Amino acid sequence: MGGLARSAEALSEVEGEAERGPRPPFSTQVPYFVAFLIFAAAAAATLYFNRSMSSGLMSGGMPMPGGWTMSMMWMPRISTGMSNAFASAAIFTLMWLAMMIAMMLPSTMPMLLLFRRAAAFRGESHLGRSMFALGCSYFGVWTLFGIAAYLIGALVTRGAMRSADVSRALPLAGGVALCVAGIYQFTPWKSACLKHCRDPLTLVATHLHGGRFGALRLGLHHGAFCAACCWALMLIQLVLGVMNLTVMVAVAVVIALEKLLPHGQWVAKATGVAAIAAGLAIAGFAARSF
Repeated sequence: MGGLARSAEALSEVEGEAERGPRPPFSTQVPYFVAFLIFAAAAAATLYFNRSMSSGLMSGGMPMPGGWTMSMMWMPRISTGMSNAFASAAIFTLMWLAMMIAMMLPSTMPMLLLFRRAAAFRGESHLGRSMFALGCSYFGVWTLFGIAAYLIGALVTRGAMRSADVSRALPLAGGVALCVAGIYQFTPWKSACLKHCRDPLTLVATHLHGGRFGALRLGLHHGAFCAACCWALMLIQLVLGVMNLTVMVAVAVVIALEKLLPHGQWVAKATGVAAIAAGLAIAGFAARSF
């Protein structure tokens, strides 16, 4: 505990010096510039994929039993060809990764910058490589999350295509999923994971392992907690439209507000109320259509 306290004090001193000192040199502005370029590229890729979903080969959808429409994004998964299925999985993974970087990078920047300051304070070299390793491992966790979502979506799609009863049940299942996501926002697990994400100082202080391997470990640790914190919000997005730009922006804003506002836990609870209300409405409408 004494070591942790000293690490936290050292990081606090680093932050205090950064705030009180003169204007930082250009080298300290590079992470902001690089992060902006990465964010801009991810946002542009997300917009490109979103536009591809609404025009061209991936436009439109298939009306399904139960009164819903299957997005053309899922249609390649119906093919039995292995190469087609692999290509579909690769496209989905790229879309997901671009979307996650655009959505999660703004709220992750405080942790990334604090890690860089701590590493510089300890006299480590190759800070850019360490930050890159940290970001890769963090977004690697979210990529695995996306692959899991793809596999579940593929199973659901196949089931809906093969059985009209499964297709009719999906709107009801979507409403239930929204209720489950909303309820999670009130649980102690959500609160614990959100507290972890809202306290980058303690996070970095307890994971001051040197070098790129230390950065990789920190990224995996933080990514796992972040996924545990935000999986319900991602489930909401998957139910309402994984590449729906309005839903995407709304979820990204909620994530940022949860993590960055002084009372972000109330944003989480308000989102939970909205998700439960929407889920009940969707489930009620779906039940009447049976």
